[in-house]
Amino acid sequence: MLIDGNSVAYRAFFALPLLHNEKGVFTNAVYGFTTMLMKVLEEEKPTHILVAFDAGKTTFRHETFKEYKGGRQKTPPELSEQFPYLRELLDAYGIKRYELENYEADDIIGTLAVQAEKDGYEVKVISGDKDLTQLSTEHVTVGITRKGITDIENYTPEHIREKYGLTPEQIIDMKGLMGDASDNIPGVPGVGEKTAIKLLKEFHTVEQLLESIDKVSGPKLKERLTEFKDQALMSKELATISVQVPLDVKLDELVYEGYDPAELRSLFKDLEFNSLLEKLEGGEEDTDRMQENETVEFQTVQEIDDHLFTGEMALYVEIIDDNYHTSPIIGFGLSSKKGNVFLPAELALQSEAFKQWAEDDKMKKWVYDGKRSIVSLKRQGIELKGIDFDLLLVSYLLNPSESTTDFAGVARRHNYRNVQTDEAVYGKGAKKKAATGDVLAEHLAKKALAIASLYKPLLKELEKNEMLNLFYDLELPLSFILAEMEYTGVKVDTGRLEEMKAEMAERLDQIENKIYEMAGEKFNINSPKQLGVILFEKLGLPVIKKTKTGYSTAADVLEKLAPEHEIIEEILHYRQLGKLQSTYIEGLLKVVHKDTRKVHTRFNQALTQTGRLSSTDPNLQNIPIRLEEGRKIRQAFIPSQEGWVMFAADYSQIELRVLAHIAADEKLVEAFKEDMDIHTKTAMDVFHVSQEDVTPNMRRQAKAVNFGIIYGISDYGLSQNLGISRKEAGVFIDRYLESFPGVRNYMKDIVMEAKQHGYVSTLLHRRRYLPEINSRNFNLRSFAERTAMNTPIQGSAADIIKIAMIHMADKLQKEGLQARLLLQVHDELIFEAPRDEIEKLKEIVPDVMEHALELKVPLKVDYAYGPSWYDAK
Repeated sequence: MLIDGNSVAYRAFFALPLLHNEKGVFTNAVYGFTTMLMKVLEEEKPTHILVAFDAGKTTFRHETFKEYKGGRQKTPPELSEQFPYLRELLDAYGIKRYELENYEADDIIGTLAVQAEKDGYEVKVISGDKDLTQLSTEHVTVGITRKGITDIENYTPEHIREKYGLTPEQIIDMKGLMGDASDNIPGVPGVGEKTAIKLLKEFHTVEQLLESIDKVSGPKLKERLTEFKDQALMSKELATISVQVPLDVKLDELVYEGYDPAELRSLFKDLEFNSLLEKLEGGEEDTDRMQENETVEFQTVQEIDDHLFTGEMALYVEIIDDNYHTSPIIGFGLSSKKGNVFLPAELALQSEAFKQWAEDDKMKKWVYDGKRSIVSLKRQGIELKGIDFDLLLVSYLLNPSESTTDFAGVARRHNYRNVQTDEAVYGKGAKKKAATGDVLAEHLAKKALAIASLYKPLLKELEKNEMLNLFYDLELPLSFILAEMEYTGVKVDTGRLEEMKAEMAERLDQIENKIYEMAGEKFNINSPKQLGVILFEKLGLPVIKKTKTGYSTAADVLEKLAPEHEIIEEILHYRQLGKLQSTYIEGLLKVVHKDTRKVHTRFNQALTQTGRLSSTDPNLQNIPIRLEEGRKIRQAFIPSQEGWVMFAADYSQIELRVLAHIAADEKLVEAFKEDMDIHTKTAMDVFHVSQEDVTPNMRRQAKAVNFGIIYGISDYGLSQNLGISRKEAGVFIDRYLESFPGVRNYMKDIVMEAKQHGYVSTLLHRRRYLPEINSRNFNLRSFAERTAMNTPIQGSAADIIKIAMIHMADKLQKEGLQARLLLQVHDELIFEAPRDEIEKLKEIVPDVMEHALELKVPLKVDYAYGPSWYDAK
């Protein structure tokens, strides 16, 4: 087996997102290369193997044509820095690698392929470059990577004949005629693949074609072939792979005897290839954390007695579907000093001893995803209490950028490998189903043991990062509150949704007819192709962007075209309403629980990198509220009891207030203390005008820059937002930073801090790691710098609303109120309450929220209430 190292590495780099490990080392090319290597070693089981690399920028071909490969862009630094790791990978695999001055990897491969075939070997070549298909023979198969990196198309002489109607040797002639832009081989201008193939079927080679030029049909083609005759011959020469390279490597040096498990394991750990680690065999493992496939002793409980539940214990509750509001529990794993146990679900759920232990808050439990465990047990009439450690939450706090919720992935992140992935045990997609017997028993016992084993080491890491309080005072108690909110759910008026669906359908019909009228014909508005023809051919609007398939009709393109024709506004409106109809109105109807007639959203507490909550099934965070039709969807969210109302309270400009506090900017702090309109105040300072001279446009621009600063906006971003030139936007930002020097210093200092430590923190010590902060790539580094500025603000605001939720739950209980917290959406809390408790809520909700955390500026809360969430806005 001969592998084209540079080509496969390039393919992998551009096929995969830009992955990196915690140290900020980019790893996507090495990861893609490794997955390809694992697959081909497994499938082909080669006895001999070599990976060839290009030795440098110049080769013998440059003597023929100085511009060979001339148009190539410089290798991205994020790829260059991965080549040393690629070489390390091959050494750990025990695979020979080779490069030779003045030659390309193709030539090394070509020479070895010819030699190996002569010596009676079957040869497999792997590359991303179709040039190598010229090497194909009865005993040499050329595998070309396509779509990603592990999907390989095998080129044999027969496959080449079927695909092109040519022999492998004619691939060189084809390149001679059509050229190759990626290698800057010129070929004959105007001759593409189709023409080249047609000519070669008739004349066989470039040389024969040029000798028989008079027989070529078409005067234009004849003229070009005559004019560029020398260029065609030179191009063929450039495309020919040399099979006579003076190699100082022999075939018997390429024997493959397998990899060194310890070395490869160590490299995978360093690069954080956690999902690949489980595919390795053998190798030394850390002694304190178990390695995969170690036998775990466990017992399956046939009868439950009280002696099973004493002291601290890990409890794992298994549900195999994502939605634990509707899916059954299939079993429990327990682990303590006394051993590891599998509890069948039906046995545990009917046992009084299990119920008593679960509900005893003095009995400490260590869990994975406590919220899921609480909700699923509550649905069985058991109130789970006493949770003292949650592996999912702790792991998330230690590094929020690693947001997998797959148990084995989380355990492996902390170097614990003795747990199989759920996919391996239950399957995936349509084939996914619960395991039974010993397979299930061992899987759950191993999960419980993993929780018990990671409990102490991870708490130590939390302590080291000054995050124990964040976990015990904030995230853990919050998970109990979120569980209660999810279980309670929000009542949905399905009748109102059905009405909206009908109203929306009618509205869409009206807009559709209006668009047809303006276009002068009927067409499929949802087809970009048909829409493109109407807009750019029939109506003659200026083409802004083209795609591979035709004209771009993306939203940003249409927005730029809005002044050109009134049809654009209607199309944008039609699209917005169509999305509201399908995603939100119909989407909500699908997730209403058949028994409770409520929606039970799942709050994702271990997902976002800033610490904000998000929600799923339904996603209540992104109901669009810019359109009145979108806001009206909130009319369907109503109280669950007669005579109750919805009460909503939200923080006013919380992020700007947090910025004022963190940056300690005197002017900003003063403005908030005096309860001034912050955007007017900003406009006064930036435009140097008095309050009465601030125009609505000045305030709008000030508002854009205020919020832009929070998100680390660039001059380009601000220019797009305000429809002004980049230069004007730059001046605007400079003026803003002059007016608020505290903000300017904060931005400078926080970026320095991130570069120094590799992370930034919120007011409550929540961390976000930023490995790209020192990247040589300008775009990646700039993004990391903007993130460094934004995270302490967004993350602290998220922490504040979480504190408010905890204090609020306590307050409602202390006051003996029936009011219930139902939802958290961005900076807003939504309650339902009896009408006679509203006066009390008006007093306590703002008070609790405004005093969640004492800042240098006052926090401010607005509230409203009414018969639906819409009315409470």
